[in-house]
Amino acid sequence: MAEPIRDPGKLQAQIEEFQNLQRQMQLVMMQRQQVQVALEELKAAKEELLTAKGEVFKAVGNLMIQTDVAAAKEDVDEKLEAFAVREGTLAKQEEKLKARLESMRAELEKATRGANAGSEGAPAQADGADP
Repeated sequence: MAEPIRDPGKLQAQIEEFQNLQRQMQLVMMQRQQVQVALEELKAAKEELLTAKGEVFKAVGNLMIQTDVAAAKEDVDEKLEAFAVREGTLAKQEEKLKARLESMRAELEKATRGANAGSEGAPAQADGADP
């Protein structure tokens, strides 16, 4: 375990880094959720294409373009593969961030316990405020 952080400046920097990691974690989790939704939509599209015959339409921007079923299946399969890779990458990022956050949380708890223990014996400030 790391030694408790005694320098308030270092402690503040650690807290800010921890908060930045929390924000990164939220972003990664939101991105992963969006990718998972896209994967589910693509799987549903693939299921629909199994029963489709002849020509189908696909969205290209704001337009609907007519295409054949084979080309549409190939397009969906490519997208499924790409999104699956992206989801795996995001899952790994999430795990690394989670481990780093847990480690930093333990360090900060130890640092704040050490700081609190050091200030427990200090006299109270006489600022006129009741505790």
